[in-house]
Amino acid sequence: MSDTENDEYDLDSGPDPATFAANGAEAVESETPVHAVGIGPGNTEFLTPRGRRAIGEADVVVGFETVVEFVADLTDADLLTCGYRDEGEALARFAERVADGDRGTAALMGDPNHSGYQFLGKVERAVDAAGAGPVRVVPGISALQIAASHARTPMEDSEFVTLHKSGDLSADRTRLRSAVGDRHLLVLPRPYDLMPGDVAADLLEAGAAPHLPALVYERLTHDDESITETTLGSLANHAGGDGPEETVFSDLSVLVVRRT
Repeated sequence: MSDTENDEYDLDSGPDPATFAANGAEAVESETPVHAVGIGPGNTEFLTPRGRRAIGEADVVVGFETVVEFVADLTDADLLTCGYRDEGEALARFAERVADGDRGTAALMGDPNHSGYQFLGKVERAVDAAGAGPVRVVPGISALQIAASHARTPMEDSEFVTLHKSGDLSADRTRLRSAVGDRHLLVLPRPYDLMPGDVAADLLEAGAAPHLPALVYERLTHDDESITETTLGSLANHAGGDGPEETVFSDLSVLVVRRT
């Protein structure tokens, strides 16, 4: 591991923990792994049997409080919940536990491969620093996949971009601007500064056609899930703001922009 990878990352200048998580393929190891489980969109009916088993067999589970609460009833493990401010402390405690021989599982919303690589990288770095591991990803069902199914936008004809991460998003926004109109767009917005209306306004500024169909899926698989069917031009009217009180959309939203 390089000295740079050991440094604290800065949200804009890096190093990005997602890069650490993606710096190579998983090796075939004989040790008992730490599992990083995608728990799905929050409805446990969409939790895979493999993921459910990894959570149920764990001695300790770590994750953001809003994620762990969805699977808390599925395990007798000790739950180490955190927010952004104390995630380092929670992950250090988690790493100590697995280094001492406990079975550990990290819970990530949706599928780690769609928007969870930053937290996955933090889990992996903590576990690695404690001399434990390896970390095995257990993919899950993502709200993105469900939205793509509802919107009938095949993944091979779509451009997927997650904005739900920290740091510089200029390259991600450029990808969306380049693909709009030619490919379907599947977008995970970032609460609350890059919500669906903000993405729409950005695309219109880049020359996208206002009439393109836009769909916003909120809280998919939950009892209160909803869909807003509109156009890119109308959606842009909701741009602006950086807090939950300044947007009409949930923080659990997926934006789909269909090509013509």
